[in-house]
Amino acid sequence: MNPLRWDVLLVGFVLALPVLALGLRGDFTTEEMVSKLPWCLLAGWAVVALVRAVLAPPKPAPTPKRRPAPRPVVTKDDEHEPSAA
Repeated sequence: MNPLRWDVLLVGFVLALPVLALGLRGDFTTEEMVSKLPWCLLAGWAVVALVRAVLAPPKPAPTPKRRPAPRPVVTKDDEHEPSAA
């Protein structure tokens, strides 16, 4: 799964909001804030992968392939040859 999909980026952004808020409030320095943002993207990717795995429909059971019906064996005794009279 591509880590730059729209759903991964959206969840990563939502998970980054507290980090950005703490950075704007002054609890994190700019370096700390920027170093934590890739982890938010990774966490977003993990959340989306987990949700997709849980919500994926089950795969249908494979249908067994039928073998063709065996053809009857024809022997010389079964053949009706016209008799020469």
